[in-house]
Amino acid sequence: MYDLVIIGGGPAGVGAGVYAARKKIKTLFITDTFGGQSLVSSDVQNWIGTKSVSGYDLGKMLEEHLRAHSDIEILESKWVNGVSKNDKGFMVTTVDGGSYETRTVLLTSGSRRRKLDVPGEKELDGKGVAYCSTCDAPLFAGKIVAVIGGGNAGLEAVVDLLNYASKIYLLVRSEAPKGDPVTYEKIKNSSKVQIITMAQTTQVLGNKFVSGLKYKDLNIGEEKTLELQGVFVEIGALPNSDIVKSLVTLDNYGQIVVDHKTQRSSLLGIWAAGDVTDVLYKQNNISVGDAIKAVLNIVDYLGKE
Repeated sequence: MYDLVIIGGGPAGVGAGVYAARKKIKTLFITDTFGGQSLVSSDVQNWIGTKSVSGYDLGKMLEEHLRAHSDIEILESKWVNGVSKNDKGFMVTTVDGGSYETRTVLLTSGSRRRKLDVPGEKELDGKGVAYCSTCDAPLFAGKIVAVIGGGNAGLEAVVDLLNYASKIYLLVRSEAPKGDPVTYEKIKNSSKVQIITMAQTTQVLGNKFVSGLKYKDLNIGEEKTLELQGVFVEIGALPNSDIVKSLVTLDNYGQIVVDHKTQRSSLLGIWAAGDVTDVLYKQNNISVGDAIKAVLNIVDYLGKE
């Protein structure tokens, strides 16, 4: 029987793990990998205390910090597929058949990339359709590509592609990009970049490889076609909350609703922090703070049981 099981290895999970170890509560830490969504970022410039770090290096830093503490059990390369309530607390199960009993659960499982769900996307995934500009930008050297999404993810993808693609279309569904103005300034004056606003992607074209895409011009209702060789989908994320959806209250977006003073969910014994919750701002530094807040509240809860 564990006091706490932490699910997820991003900044929130690691922050929680470090504090749980320091508080010497019997903790099991389960993750598929370390680093969270930042793992695919080429240059993270807002991780407080570090001017610039790659997502890969940030993941390594987080892992090393957690492993420096002996008072925590770590299961890496494990995928949690269920959390259930029992008389003693909770049972956490993993895809490989593992089962772990615990008094409390902290979900820091983050989110995953949202798909377009248009014809051609699934069929051409990995054949010109990509979801990680940091990973795949070099594959599109000298090619014409489109980036779908006007938020921070979309703008950062354009920045990643500037050194490789010959031309970049940025398709934005609204009247203007909504991402970070500093990043927007980097791309808007580039001769390589053409920004198309009020554009709704309707189809990815191609047989063995992407050859173009169709989009609807929302200003006039007309469908248009772009000839290109790559499509980067950067339209946000979906919370990884499925494993507790039958136990706790979720909002309309599938995010776990929490008490932001304590990070408690609607079910006593389950806490959540980071991008899997209904927190207003999805930022690494905020996620870490919320996760630490959760652990401190869990310690108080365990002490009163």
